[in-house]
Amino acid sequence: MYKVMIVEDDYIIASKLKEFLMSWNYDVCLIQDFSNVYNEFIQENPHIVLMDISLPFFNGYYWTQKIRETSNCPILFISSASDNMNMVMALDQGGDDYVIKPFDLQILAYRIKALLRRCYDFSEAMTLEHKGVLFSVDSLEVSYQGQTIELTKNEARILTCLLEHKNKVVKREELMEYLWKTDFYVDENTLNVNVNRLRKKLEKIGIVDFISTKKGLGYSI
Repeated sequence: MYKVMIVEDDYIIASKLKEFLMSWNYDVCLIQDFSNVYNEFIQENPHIVLMDISLPFFNGYYWTQKIRETSNCPILFISSASDNMNMVMALDQGGDDYVIKPFDLQILAYRIKALLRRCYDFSEAMTLEHKGVLFSVDSLEVSYQGQTIELTKNEARILTCLLEHKNKVVKREELMEYLWKTDFYVDENTLNVNVNRLRKKLEKIGIVDFISTKKGLGYSI
């Protein structure tokens, strides 16, 4: 049974979400202490987090960053903020999806299901290699010249797609479909954020200019 952690300070909304998701056979826990969200995350060890942006003490972006320091657990933002800036910020901080309030509970349930499928039915174990860069699809780790870094699920999907088509240009539309499996619409900004985040991680272990941008077309390795 998958465990869902709900980080929502509106108790009525959180309670309704919990009741609904339990009817879908999820194990659901609610945050009790909003000053220690990260500690409760470690204790509960959920499979997915539903994260609001506006919270007491620290906002959802802060807690997402804290979680990303130690975990690749998928994080689905639920917020009334419908502007592109907040959506891009959420994804840039490590979020995996974004749902705008008010939302249909049935749609939310399918978004959760799709995200869990992407993250936990990811791929069979294998290692991809190119120009001395080793990527373990199983552990989501990239190794290069004795250094290793761990990727998020979305970063791993981007790198997998590019490595599977190395020396070829992957169109932006194809990459978005591969990344999100057409579960919801992704704009250009969202893809840019994810690719730039992947590039920065690779640069931390000395992998520079590994992903090339083909203007007007897409990306290549």
